[in-house]
Amino acid sequence: MADKTPKESDAPFAKRIDPTKEGLSQEQMYFIKQVERTQWKKKTQMLRGRNTVTGLAIGALVLGIYGYTFYSVSQEKIMDEIDEEAKRARMQGPRTGAN
Repeated sequence: MADKTPKESDAPFAKRIDPTKEGLSQEQMYFIKQVERTQWKKKTQMLRGRNTVTGLAIGALVLGIYGYTFYSVSQEKIMDEIDEEAKRARMQGPRTGAN
């Protein structure tokens, strides 16, 4: 994420520098990388928590739809009605050798 502080700041701390142009020592570069790693760890932990919550919400939604579909299909009586109509038609129809 980009830092929103102005490039030209009069503040004695948090001055924006370009590590490639500045003559920094190995210790200073190591410290910068260490601070960046620490910030990265904090942000990834927060994102991991958000991703977990989002994944659980999506999973609950999918399971809810899946469960509702099974429930609604089990309530349908269409096939039972069709079977009953076919049974009545067979009983009332003419008797032949094929029946």
